Amino acid sequence: MNSKVIFILLIPLVLLPLYASAAARLGGWIPITNIKDPHVVQIGEFAVSEYKKQTKSGLKFDSVVSGESQVFSGLNYWLVVAADDSGTSKNYEAIVWEELWQKSMNLTSFTPLLKNNHFF
Repeated sequence: MNSKVIFILLIPLVLLPLYASAAARLGGWIPITNIKDPHVVQIGEFAVSEYKKQTKSGLKFDSVVSGESQVFSGLNYWLVVAADDSGTSKNYEAIVWEELWQKSMNLTSFTPLLKNNHFF
């Protein structure tokens, strides 16, 4: 085979992983590998605090159990957080949207998980 033909045939093999990586960064959910990162913990604390304000509940943040992030006009965080509810730790799914340039966060969803299971 001609070296130009081999080169042309190899281009998709090189570009496909780059495309897949870019697609994951631009809209796909990416697992958060360090759930103890101070910024991730801050987002988990924010989620519990906002939910507590909205519902007047007595929840207290314990930890981030797992999570994923998504680049989308800022960053979406999909977290499983453990929070204490009257002496019992329960897991909740929290979705927080963060605009880094505005230094603002918005809690878009906060729901209890059944049997403390999570879906990540």
